[in-house]
Formats: sequence, structure tokens, C-alpha cells
Amino acid sequence: MSPDATKTPRAPRADQATKPTDVPRAAEVTQVTNVTKVAFTDIKPNRRRGGDVRVLLSPLTAGATSGFMGTVTLEPGEHVCEHYHPYSEEFVHLVRGIVSLTIGGTTLTLEPGDSALVPIGVRHRLVNAGSVQARAVFHLGPLAPRPELGHVDTEFLPGARDEPVLEVGGGGTPGAGS
Repeated sequence: MSPDATKTPRAPRADQATKPTDVPRAAEVTQVTNVTKVAFTDIKPNRRRGGDVRVLLSPLTAGATSGFMGTVTLEPGEHVCEHYHPYSEEFVHLVRGIVSLTIGGTTLTLEPGDSALVPIGVRHRLVNAGSVQARAVFHLGPLAPRPELGHVDTEFLPGARDEPVLEVGGGGTPGAGS
């Protein structure tokens, strides 16, 4: 490299101290104008695909811009029908119970504290494999270009095919929790 060539600055290594003046303070980085809290009980359950699915934090409920997060509650033997997300990967974390999560033909058993990643575009299905209620937390990101493009059902509950599909977050305005 020639003596006057510019070098790209590198981030300091973990073992190198950074001067406090080198790191922007949080207030300098972002102005917080809308902090939103959404309660589980504020969100109407979506049962169209099986179980009790509640999208808690989303563009509609909290003004999210990069993805959405929610919970799924399954009674023993209950399942969420097979589906896939053409634009998003899905993180699943089991809080209670025991579930079988089938991802593209591979079935994983998740116990409380276990997590799994569903890659973009891969079919998956969640089944309560235990004898008690199961609850998982999920997050999907990035968002699809339009909400109706983000979820493709490949299996349907009897009689549910014609039920309306709820928007991410169940509708309403950011922070409304509807």
C-alpha cells in the first residue's frame, strides 16, 4: 500500500480500552419519542392456524420496523398448522411445556429454555407434545414487503381456510394493542 493510501478504520479489539469520548452517548444517537408497552391480555388471540397466537410487538402495535414478536400457547395435543415465511426467519423460544417443532422434515423436541431457528422459506409446524399447556415466544424478521406476503399456509385447520387472516398485530394503531 502506498504511504498516502487511506486505511479503513478498524473497530477496537475487545481487549482494547475505548475512551468514553469515542462512544456516542445514547441520547446523541436516538431521540425516543414513543415507548410502547403491550400487555399479553391486550391482544386478541388468533386461532386461525391453531393454538392461541398473539402478535405482541409489531408495526401495528408498537411501530416496529424490523420484525415482530409474539407468543403461541398450545394445549396438550394442539398444533400450529404447517406454514412458511418467504421473507423472514423465525426464532422460537420455549417458555413452558414440551413441543415438537418440525422444520423442513427434521423434528426437534424443545423443552423449557430451548430455542430454535427456522430459516427463511422453510416449512415448519409446532405441536404440543406434552401433557401440560405449552407456551413459546417467537420473533420474525425482517418484515415482508407487505404483511399479506409474509405468511404462506400449507396446511389448514378444518373450517379455517375461509376465516379472515388477521393483520400482524391484530390491527389498530401503534400502541393500541388491538
